Amino acid sequence: MKITAIRSHVLQCDMPEELGYSQQFYAKRTAHLVEVSTDEGLTGWGECFGPGNVALANKTIVERVIAPMVIGMDPLDRDVIWHKVYNLLRDHGQKGMPIQSLSGVDIALWDIAGKAVGLPIHKLIGGAHRTGVTAYGYGMMLKRESVDDHIARFTDEAAAIIGMGFSATKMKTGLGPKADVRLCEAVARGVGEARFMVDANHCYTTSDAFYVGRALEELGAYWFEEPIAPEDLDGYRELRAGLRVNISGGEAEFTRWGWRQILENRGIDIAQPEVCALGGITEYLRVLALAHAHFTPVINHVWGSAIAVATNLQLLAAMPPMPGGLNPWEPMLEFDTTENRFRDHLLTEPLDIQAQVARNGGRVAIPTAPGLGVEPDLAFIKKYAIQ
Repeated sequence: MKITAIRSHVLQCDMPEELGYSQQFYAKRTAHLVEVSTDEGLTGWGECFGPGNVALANKTIVERVIAPMVIGMDPLDRDVIWHKVYNLLRDHGQKGMPIQSLSGVDIALWDIAGKAVGLPIHKLIGGAHRTGVTAYGYGMMLKRESVDDHIARFTDEAAAIIGMGFSATKMKTGLGPKADVRLCEAVARGVGEARFMVDANHCYTTSDAFYVGRALEELGAYWFEEPIAPEDLDGYRELRAGLRVNISGGEAEFTRWGWRQILENRGIDIAQPEVCALGGITEYLRVLALAHAHFTPVINHVWGSAIAVATNLQLLAAMPPMPGGLNPWEPMLEFDTTENRFRDHLLTEPLDIQAQVARNGGRVAIPTAPGLGVEPDLAFIKKYAIQ
C-alpha cells in the first residue's frame, strides 16, 4: 500500500456569539482536517491543532512541505514517516506549526492502519483499559462585559453544566487576579459539591498566580491550568511546591524532548498533552510513557472537531491506570460545551457526547469501529471549507 495524496481541509464558520479567553476574543471557529489517500482505496483522517490563520499556514506545511516527503511511502510505516519528516524539518522547527502539521498527518496514518486490519486504534495500541470514560464540561468563557455580569453568568453556567450530567466543569480566567478570584468564587457556588477547574491560559506572573492559587486552595478547585507562561519552568516548580491545588499544563509543549524537560522539572501535578499538536499519536504514546515513568497522571487537552474528540477517545481507552489498584486514578475527556458544529455535525454518525453524558451518568463510550471509529461527512466538509 502506498500514499497517493495528502489533502488539507480548513473549515471555518461564524460563531453564534463572540467568546474569549485570557489572550483574545474570537468570533469564528476553525477546524483543520487532514485527509490521506492510498492506492488501495483506504482513506485516513487526522486533525491539526491551530485556529484561524495558523490553520492556513499549517495547510501549506501539510500540502507543500510534508506531502512531497511522504507520498509514495507505505502508510503503515508510521514511525519511519514520523522520523523522516521530523529529521528533515528539525533545522526549521522542532516545535510549533511544523509539528502541529505533522500531527494531523500522523493521526490519519493511524486511522488507515486501523482500517487496514479492521480494528479500532486502541486495539493497535494494546487494547482498552476501559470501554467508557467520564467527561468534564468546560465553558464560562470571557466576554466584553462587566465583572459583575461575568460573575452572574459564571454561577449560572457552572450550575447548568453540572446539571447536564458532567462530572466536573472548567472555567476561564483573565480579567485580572482580584476579579478572577471573584469569578472562581462564583463558579464554586454554582457547582455545589461537584469539582471545578480553572484555566488561565498562561496569563499570570508567578506572584499573581500565587495570589489566585491560594484562593483556589480555599475554594477546593481540583486543578489550576496553565497559570503562567509555558516557558517558565522554574515558575511552575515554585507554584507546585508552594500551592495545595493541583498544577496542570503542557498543551503548548511539543514532542518527547519538550515533555522530558517539563516532567524532569517536576512542575506539574497533571500533564495535559495535545495529540493534535505535539506530534500525533505516534509521539503522544512516547509522551504518555514519559509521564507515567515520572508518575504524573495524564488528562489530555482536547480542542477541535469530532476528529480530535474521536482520537482522544481512542487514546483514553488505551491509557493504562496510573497507579493501578482496585480504585485507580482515571483520566477524563475534556468537552467544550459551547456551540461547535465542526464537532457536533461533522460526522456521518455523530458521537453525540452531550446526550451520552446525560444518558450514561456522565460517561462517554469508546468508538469500536476500525481506525478512529468515525467518518466525516464529505458534503459537510465541502460546505465549510475555506481553502
